[in-house]
Amino acid sequence: MIKKIETGKAPLALGPYSQGVVLDSLIFVSGQVPIDPDSNSLVENDIAIQTRQAIKNIEQILVSAGSSLEKVLKTTIFIKNMKEFSRVNDEYAKFFTGPTQPARSAVEVSALPKGALIEIEAIAYL
Repeated sequence: MIKKIETGKAPLALGPYSQGVVLDSLIFVSGQVPIDPDSNSLVENDIAIQTRQAIKNIEQILVSAGSSLEKVLKTTIFIKNMKEFSRVNDEYAKFFTGPTQPARSAVEVSALPKGALIEIEAIAYL
């Protein structure tokens, strides 16, 4: 049975989807744009700040499901400008510090919701 994840500590879904879902021992977190859940607004227009906020949003969704960033298996990064990729990596590395970092894909896209510079989704386990 699929269980919906919903927390007020991360931005609410911007459309007809869940913040995340759990099936068996896997958690699928929807793509997180860098919206501050307190103000419901996009954070500063800086790729490092936006990367940090997107990962913090993922973290809050995982914690509400009983997991953590340490249990992330795979991430997918959607970035508006691949020239900013090294700055994304620098910020990303601050959160995924274990001996085995998650598998990851990164794709440059032409646009993201709310004009964000980055969106990140994740798969983790309980």
